[in-house]
Amino acid sequence: MSLKGIQVIDLTRIISGPFCTQLLADFGADVIKIETPSGDPLRQQGRGRNGLSWYFAGYNRNKMSVALDLRSKEGLEVLRDMIRGADVLVENYRAGVLSKMGLSDAALEELNPKLLVCHISGFGADGPYAQRPSFDFIAQAMSGFMSVNGNRDDDPLRSGLPVSDLVAGLYAALGISATLANSTREERRFQSVDVGLTDSLISLLSYMASDTLAAGSPPERSGNDHPLVAPYGLFQTTDKPIAIAPSNDMIYARLLKVLGREDLLNDPRFDTNEKRMADRAAIRAEIEPIFLTDSCAAWIERLNEGGVPAGPVMSVPDVFRDPQVQHREMVVDVPHGEHGNVRMLGFPVKVKPDGCEMRRPAPELGEHGDAVLRALGYSDERIAELHASGVLAGKAETESGV
Repeated sequence: MSLKGIQVIDLTRIISGPFCTQLLADFGADVIKIETPSGDPLRQQGRGRNGLSWYFAGYNRNKMSVALDLRSKEGLEVLRDMIRGADVLVENYRAGVLSKMGLSDAALEELNPKLLVCHISGFGADGPYAQRPSFDFIAQAMSGFMSVNGNRDDDPLRSGLPVSDLVAGLYAALGISATLANSTREERRFQSVDVGLTDSLISLLSYMASDTLAAGSPPERSGNDHPLVAPYGLFQTTDKPIAIAPSNDMIYARLLKVLGREDLLNDPRFDTNEKRMADRAAIRAEIEPIFLTDSCAAWIERLNEGGVPAGPVMSVPDVFRDPQVQHREMVVDVPHGEHGNVRMLGFPVKVKPDGCEMRRPAPELGEHGDAVLRALGYSDERIAELHASGVLAGKAETESGV
């Protein structure tokens, strides 16, 4: 893959940083995850089997693990040795924490003048909120994202998933990849990529941002209805809801043809989108009773044949059983040694003819410490000393290569 040969030092935990480095690893980078002797907290979260968190396994596939006590002088010196030979360093501490460890951008540049460092934090590396602690929930609240979710009269609503962590991880991986692509290894110079969770979510406000900036008023919450188009949303059938998305007048006309209500095209109440938007309840009252005459599956078949985007509301287990999802390999089985096979999400970017390799499962805590240090030139005696002092945790010997 395109990042083959790029070595990444991963000083991240939980989601935003590990998702970023998972993407880099999936694209072929050699990612060395630095963990505390107690490990990434995600190792203890979520459901798992045979002593392994599948939550952790999904975000840390294709990586190696070195468990170091970075509170010790010796542990920090080992980390500095690793940074000297790396291409990329990714961290998601609170802004300024790395500097307190003696690893400010200036110190990192002195260690490695060709290093690309990526900082992921709640509010970014600078500004009046830079030192504030933050999590996804705070980013959702302070980005405006939460304010546009839910129904009009409901309280603001968070996304069910940690969307700010995920989009920040995506942006960080994109920023790293784009920066690396901009120069050859010989041409590289020290550069810093700075990604904030709140900034990342603000960037997704899309037309709600442009409309607010143009009109000066906040968007109203519209629940499952589209804020700019009607009819658009969930409609009840004889067995379960159906999602339909007639996003313009042409598809609206197709919808009415499938429903046998082409008379509504010239109805003066509904002959423009603006009129339909002004009275969503009235247009819904005209078409929803028709959906109640047949099943969701039957309507999906008719609507899709008629060129109208439509689909069922699927539970997560339903998604994993879906034939399209299975065909696209969006769930994969990855062997994890004594833990057995782990089912995890596949990679959504399909690159042909080369795919994204599952080169290794998520690592055991400190599994690759000895091998990584040997590659740096550490003797077996020195590695044994680091184990004995507690600076280097994990297995004292590994057959895993770097």
